[in-house]
Amino acid sequence: MSQITTCTFFKLETFSNKLWAFSQMQLGHAHFKNIEGLVFYKLLGSGAENGFSSKPNFGTYALLCIWVSEIDANNFFKKNSFFNNYKSRSSETFTVFANAAEAHGKWDGKQPFISSASLALDKPVMVLTRASIRFSKLISFWRKVGDVSKSLEGYDGLALSIGVGEWPLIQQATLSIWKTQAEMMDYAYKNEKHKEVVRLTRKLKWYKEEMFARFIPYKFVGQWNGKNIENFLDI
Repeated sequence: MSQITTCTFFKLETFSNKLWAFSQMQLGHAHFKNIEGLVFYKLLGSGAENGFSSKPNFGTYALLCIWVSEIDANNFFKKNSFFNNYKSRSSETFTVFANAAEAHGKWDGKQPFISSASLALDKPVMVLTRASIRFSKLISFWRKVGDVSKSLEGYDGLALSIGVGEWPLIQQATLSIWKTQAEMMDYAYKNEKHKEVVRLTRKLKWYKEEMFARFIPYKFVGQWNGKNIENFLDI
């Protein structure tokens, strides 16, 4: 058995369900004690736009988990009362199962991902970028990243991109799923706005902690925006 990563997205519509989901960003942690096979987890809010955004989206949340095995993940999804309550309150849910291929940096001082997959230019890839922004750099950071979020729009190779985070403004992440690694790299290395932010990140030292990871997604459950992600990826 090899470690797997899952990420579930929840879409909520009514005010009461949005309020409940927002409260679980703090209260929900009580439900994650002593879960068999769970190595690491994060309850995440989301931004209002593609990629990074300083504006919160109170209708979308995510749960990222690292598991010892897929068996442990499936047991949780089937039997855990907190997860199933969250799912019942949601108008849509979508879960991606993935194997880590490479990871650089740290999350809360640790490197939780164990790489077990190999990347291929012609196969789908999921990318996680996560950063904890220095408080003194918040203004300069947010002035620049909006352009990068907008530059994601219109890329045919992008199946899904959602900006998530533990804390608004300060701890931010983007999860994106691409049809192929080649199309993801084309964006990362040729898009001028993305290249500028990478250059400024090094020059201005925006982050006190950062992580970049790539995964091979191999299974999808549910729908997002009324669509099956598999249809975008042709897998």
